[in-house]
Amino acid sequence: MKVDTDCVGKRMTIRYVVGGRGPSGGPAMTDVVGRVLAVSGTEITLERRDGSPVVVTLTDVVAAKVVPAAPARSRGAMAISADNLTRITSRGWPAVVSEPLGEWELRASNGFTGRANSVAVTGDPGLPPAEAVAAVEAFYATHGQEPMAQVVVGSQGERLFIDAGWSALEDRAAGSGAIVQVAELVDVFELGDVRIEDGASTEWLNLYHRVDDVAAARAVLEGPATVGFLSIADPVTGGPVAIGRVVVTGEWAGLACVEVAAGHRRQGFGRRIVEASMAWARQHGADKAYLQTRIDNLAAIALYEPYGFQTHHTYLYLAQQRSGLILSNR
Repeated sequence: MKVDTDCVGKRMTIRYVVGGRGPSGGPAMTDVVGRVLAVSGTEITLERRDGSPVVVTLTDVVAAKVVPAAPARSRGAMAISADNLTRITSRGWPAVVSEPLGEWELRASNGFTGRANSVAVTGDPGLPPAEAVAAVEAFYATHGQEPMAQVVVGSQGERLFIDAGWSALEDRAAGSGAIVQVAELVDVFELGDVRIEDGASTEWLNLYHRVDDVAAARAVLEGPATVGFLSIADPVTGGPVAIGRVVVTGEWAGLACVEVAAGHRRQGFGRRIVEASMAWARQHGADKAYLQTRIDNLAAIALYEPYGFQTHHTYLYLAQQRSGLILSNR
C-alpha cells in the first residue's frame, strides 16, 4: 500500500527496517500499529494506543496496510498502572520544555500549571536517588524555576523525594492532593450545540481565567496533535458561557478546563460540555477517559460522577522547604 497524506487519520500497521540482522539473516524489522498523525515527503508519524508517537522513515517501510479503526477494548480503564497513566496524562498536557531523566520527565512551562512545571516521577530515573534529585534541581535552576515533583501517593518516587527532604507544597494541607479519575467511554452522547475548535480563542482563554503567560498557556493547551476546545455561546452576546478542553492520545481522552461563567451556572452547561467532550473523543478513536482535579473540588467530582468516573490514584506536588510557591490549575 502506498503511504501518503491520504493515510492521515487512519489506523495502520507499518512494518519497517530497524537496522542490523534479523533471526533469518536478513534485515531486522519491526511492526508498529497506530493512528497516522502526519505524512511528509520523508517520514510517517503514528500514534500508538498509549498516545506515544513513532516516527518512521518512508524509505525504511517494507509493508503498510489499514486496520480496523475501532478495535475491541483490550483492558478496562482501571487496569492501567499509575505510572503509565501519568505518562499519558502528561502527553495530553505537554510542557513547553520536556526532557527525559530515565523514565522521569522534566517539564517546564514558565509557571503555567503544576503539571507542566514539575518532574513527572514515574519508573526509574536511571540514576541513584541523590543524583536523580540533583539532576532535577539542576534542570529547574537552568530554567529559572523552583524545582517541584509530581509524585503518586504511596509510590517509591514519593518516598525518594521525602527522604531527600522534600515535602508537600505549603498551600496544601496534609493529606490533600489531586486525584486522577477514569471511566469507559460509551456511544450515547452527541455534540449538540457545542462548538469545538482546534485552538483556544481569546474569549476561551478569558473564561478559563488561569492564564498569566498566554504564549506558555497556548503552547501547553494547543500542543497535542488531537485536541478540541469546546464552547457554548450566549445567544445574545455571542461570547462563551461555558468552555472545556478535550484531548485524545491513543485510546485515551483527557477532559479538562470545564468552566461556566458566573450567572449561567446550575443550568446544565457543564454537563453539556462534558457530554460533547466524550462524544468528540469517541469520534477520534478514544474508548477511555481520564480527568485530574483537586481532591477538595467537590463540584467537579460531582459533575463527572454520573458518567462512571472512578478514582484511579492520587498525586501530590513535593518541593524543597521554602515559601510561597503557588501554581495555577494543578
